[in-house]
Amino acid sequence: MKAYLATAFLARLADEGVAVALALLALERTGSPALGAYVLTAWLAPHAVAAPVAGALAERARRPRLFHGGALAVFGTAIAVLGLTVGRAPAWLPVTAAVLGGCAGPVVTGSLSSLLGSLVPEGRARSRAYALDAASYNAAAVTAPAAVSTTVAVSSAGPGAALLAVSAGCATLLAATTLPHPARLAAVDAGPARSAGALRDRLTAGVRVLWSVPQLRALTVATCVAFLGIGGLPVAAVLLAGDAGTAGAAGNAAASGRADGGGVLMTAFAVGGLVGSLGLARWRGAPEAGRLALGSLCATALALAGAALAPAFPLTVALFALAGLGDGPLLTATLRLRAEHAPAGARTQVFTLGAGLKLTSAAAGSALVGLLAQLPPAALVLGVAASQLAAAAVLRALDRPPPRVEGRSRHRSS
Repeated sequence: MKAYLATAFLARLADEGVAVALALLALERTGSPALGAYVLTAWLAPHAVAAPVAGALAERARRPRLFHGGALAVFGTAIAVLGLTVGRAPAWLPVTAAVLGGCAGPVVTGSLSSLLGSLVPEGRARSRAYALDAASYNAAAVTAPAAVSTTVAVSSAGPGAALLAVSAGCATLLAATTLPHPARLAAVDAGPARSAGALRDRLTAGVRVLWSVPQLRALTVATCVAFLGIGGLPVAAVLLAGDAGTAGAAGNAAASGRADGGGVLMTAFAVGGLVGSLGLARWRGAPEAGRLALGSLCATALALAGAALAPAFPLTVALFALAGLGDGPLLTATLRLRAEHAPAGARTQVFTLGAGLKLTSAAAGSALVGLLAQLPPAALVLGVAASQLAAAAVLRALDRPPPRVEGRSRHRSS
């Protein structure tokens, strides 16, 4: 488990730092963050499309360690190429590298997490493993921006990107040498299962399972709705912090410095998520995954709504941390629900496709907030809070058992 967590953290540290590194690379070398935004879009766009392919290949891999190590090597190489080419080479080159790196993204998110279902026995041990896996995301979200920003402040944007590439390289070595892997399914080895037709079936298996299993369908739709808001939260946080600085400047000169406090708010959110995930890992009586997801969405919504209306910036920071505390268990619940309801033959696809759809929804949310940036910042954050409540309503409405047939029930009881 320690080898897995180290691999996951290092890979996700690289992933979480890409957005910051691209923005700083473009700003330093071109004077504008626009190129970084375009390259980031190319990085995120392939996730949903590549997820079924990554899941199918992971399930069919003869040497799982080699597959995951190779995918992480592509991921790290793409980051290194971005560090060398953004703002220095024709735009098509970093965009192409971003697309290739984005295709390996589902391995960093869903495919690694899917291994836990076979590595850890059912029960409290598996629930704790998923909570710790979720904590690896939160820890990376806290560490990566700070590490990149510090490196850039000391040196320049290039070494900041190189730091992420090195992190991905270390994850590659761990995955290829020490990462434990479950035995492959016997069906994967069978001759008919390796036919072209079987491969096509496997490419669509994740979609079929996500749609046909009520719990997974409810979870997937709900998390996509939630991440439509969460994807826009960083931009909304920057605008909200700037608005707080402008509003307070008349009475307090120090308040004007809050215009760049969006990073403080998102760091508070990430720290809250880390605390929530680690706390859940130590909670012996953790609730059922569906109720946990529902409570997490509602808690995040209420805290963000309070943050949007908070009269003082320190209170806003505290409420963002509280929102993260509520959001942290959502990923744990998501991982548990996927493991509990996905059939073994499609588990990896369910994890990769679910993660890919979430990231695509987050990218759309970021673009949406950009289009609505002229609205009051508080309204934008309230919109993010509303998306969490809408996700909770979707989860509640869709995750219901089928209606009982009275005649059949009487017949069975007789």
